[in-house]
Amino acid sequence: MKNDRSGRVLDIFLTFLKFGCFTFGGGWSIIAQIQKEYVGKKHWITDEELLDFTSVGRSVPGLMIGNTSVLFGYQTGGVPGALAALFGVALPPFFIMIAVTFIYSLVKDNAYVDRAMMGVRAAVVPIIISALIKLFKSGMKDLFCYLIAIGALALSLFTPINNVLIVVLGAAAGLIYMEVKERHAVS
Repeated sequence: MKNDRSGRVLDIFLTFLKFGCFTFGGGWSIIAQIQKEYVGKKHWITDEELLDFTSVGRSVPGLMIGNTSVLFGYQTGGVPGALAALFGVALPPFFIMIAVTFIYSLVKDNAYVDRAMMGVRAAVVPIIISALIKLFKSGMKDLFCYLIAIGALALSLFTPINNVLIVVLGAAAGLIYMEVKERHAVS
């Protein structure tokens, strides 16, 4: 059992190390890679669990991808899995940023670097949209979920209400809805 767990932790570390090295576009593109690898290929988690990790990861202080990685790692490998995911995803950008800091002034005005980054940005957008569509589908269970999503989007776009409050309001609405639904089922 211990070897199985240590093998899983090593898998988490190496896979998240790869995510940290080769996934451009920030947290959402890494979520897409987690979805592809651990939901689609390995079946370690479900789309719903990934959506839960992402929702919590976005809602608490800190970097969304770090928070989400820790939640995923803990769910699949306990505390060692959480540490493996966090260090795996964080080490490559840390070392890359150290290197970039030293060479930034040499490449910041380079036309080739600018064009390459333009291509990277354009390629990342569809990857992010793909992950969002998959997560959206797994999170929408019924009409009420769509109403909450529309309401949250409207509050986010058209009011100065803080996103944390919108999440809290969504959670409260979900709790109230389930309570009412359960009471009607009992009656």
